[in-house]
Amino acid sequence: MTYCVGLRLNAGLVMLSDTRTNAGLDNISRFGKMFTWERPGERALCLMTAGNLSITQGVVTALNEACARAEAGEDVESLLTCSTMFRAAQLVGDAMAAQQKRYREQLEETGARAGATLILGGQRKGGRPRLFLIYEAGNFIEATEDTAFFQIGEHKYGKPILDRVITPETPMPQALKAAFVSMDSTLRSNLSVGMPLDLAVLPAGELRFSVRRRMEQDDPEFQKVSGAWSDSLKAAFSSVPEIVL
Repeated sequence: MTYCVGLRLNAGLVMLSDTRTNAGLDNISRFGKMFTWERPGERALCLMTAGNLSITQGVVTALNEACARAEAGEDVESLLTCSTMFRAAQLVGDAMAAQQKRYREQLEETGARAGATLILGGQRKGGRPRLFLIYEAGNFIEATEDTAFFQIGEHKYGKPILDRVITPETPMPQALKAAFVSMDSTLRSNLSVGMPLDLAVLPAGELRFSVRRRMEQDDPEFQKVSGAWSDSLKAAFSSVPEIVL
C-alpha cells in the first residue's frame, strides 16, 4: 500500500511519501513514489503516486520522456515547458488516461486492479503554489482555501491531525510537524506503509526545493517528532477522567 500527503500553504508546499509496496504478505518491496522536476528560479514540480505500480511508473516515464524531448529541442510540451501549473496537471492527467486506456482491460481480465491516484504540487514563475489530486481517469481537483491538503493511499490514520491543524495560514514548521505526525500515525497502524520516507519542501516564491531528501528509519528529526507525539498522547490519555460505571 502507500501513504502520500501534500500540504498547500500560503508559505509553500510540503510533500511527504513512504516507499513501501505490497503485492502480498511475502512480496514487500521498496519503490520511490515521489518525483521532482526543477528549473531553479523558473519552476519546480513534485509528483507523488499511489496505486498500481506499473501504471504509475508508466505515467512518470511518459512525463520524463516528454521533458527529455523538449530539452533536446523538439517541439514537445512538457512539465518543464508548459505555461501554467493547471496545464501541468492536464499533462499528468493525460499521461494517466493513456496508461489506463492501454492496460486497464488486460489488468482487470487477470484480476489485477488498475486504479491509481496522483498528487501534483508546484509553482511556476508568475504563479502561486498549487496542489492537484489527479484521478485514474485523468480528471483532477485543486486544493483550495477550504481544503489545504490532499492524501492518497492509506489515508485514514493520518487524517485526524491534518483536519485539526492544517489551514492555508499554518506556518511551515508546524506544517512539517503535522505531516510527520500524520505519517507516523499511519506507519504505526498499517504494516503496508513503511520507511524510508521521501520529503520535499517548496517555499512560496523561491521556485526551487529547499528540502528534497530521503529519511531512513533512524532519521533524528522524524524520530524526535514521533517520540514526542507518542509521549504527548500517553500524557493526554492519562489526564482524561476515569469512567466509573
